[in-house]
This record gives sequence, C-alpha cells and structure tokens, in this order.
Amino acid sequence: MKPVAKSSSASNPLDADMHLRLEGIITPMAAMPGALLPILHAVQDAFGHVPPACVPLIANALNLSRAEVHGVISFYHDFRSTPPGRHVLKLCRAEACQARGARELEAQLVSRLGIGFHETTADGSITLEPVYCLGNCACAPTAMLDGTVHGRLSTERMASLLDSCGVKK
Repeated sequence: MKPVAKSSSASNPLDADMHLRLEGIITPMAAMPGALLPILHAVQDAFGHVPPACVPLIANALNLSRAEVHGVISFYHDFRSTPPGRHVLKLCRAEACQARGARELEAQLVSRLGIGFHETTADGSITLEPVYCLGNCACAPTAMLDGTVHGRLSTERMASLLDSCGVKK
C-alpha cells in the first residue's frame, strides 16, 4: 500500500482538512481486497461526492491509474463528481414505472425544475437522477426523495413532494 501523497495546490484543490479526511478514509481501507469501491463510497459519504482532486490520491494509494479510478466513478450511477443539491430526487425509469406513468412525471420534473437527469437546479435546491429500479414495482411509478421511497406517484403527488422541498413553481 502506498501512502496518500500530497500534491501541489495547483493540481490539488483539496484543502488541508479535506486532505486529512481523505487520508483517514484511504489509509485503513487500502490494504483490503477490492478496496476501490469501499473507498469511493466512504469518500462520497464524507464529502457528498467524489471530488475530482481525490482521484489521483486514491489511484496512487491503490497503485491504480487515474483512468481506472475515474472509469469506476463514471460507470456506477451512484457516484457523483460534483456536489448534489440540498435534495436528491431519483425517478425510477424501469419498465414497470414507465408503463404506469413515469414518463409523464419526468416531463413534469423537467418542466418545473428546468433541468434534466444528472443536473442540479441553479439555486442548488434539488438534483434529479434516473434510477433503474427501486424494487417498488407493485406501487409504480416510484421515486426516491432524500433516501425515502414514494410510490403510486401522480403528477399531483410529485408536485406535493417538490413543494415539500421548497422548489418554486
């Protein structure tokens, strides 16, 4: 296991506190078999996203290329490279939800929020993400708001969820 190397502030915009927190995540996990995914999850839990400046430090500690680490981050939909909004809304796009009205909900969200999937509103209030099954097919269409699953959504119920987040109409 390589130590977590410090890099210059020009190439590494992590402040000292973030660097220490990152080191505290990487160091105890780096020797684990398959350490990359647990490290990425822990980094995202700590910072709300995986800051791009963390990628070379994680790669160095695990003796991987930056491309390998970036490839894993970009492959898995749950990892994000930018901070999310104050609220995260995940709309199910699987077949059962599509058959029960998810496309109408998607159109409503795009219209009201003015963003598409993988985007955050300009005021930072909400991030919209697609998900491809929440395991709630019998209650389709389904969405997850801040970790809470909401089923049998109609455009009215979706509007109420957005109102509860303080999203302007």
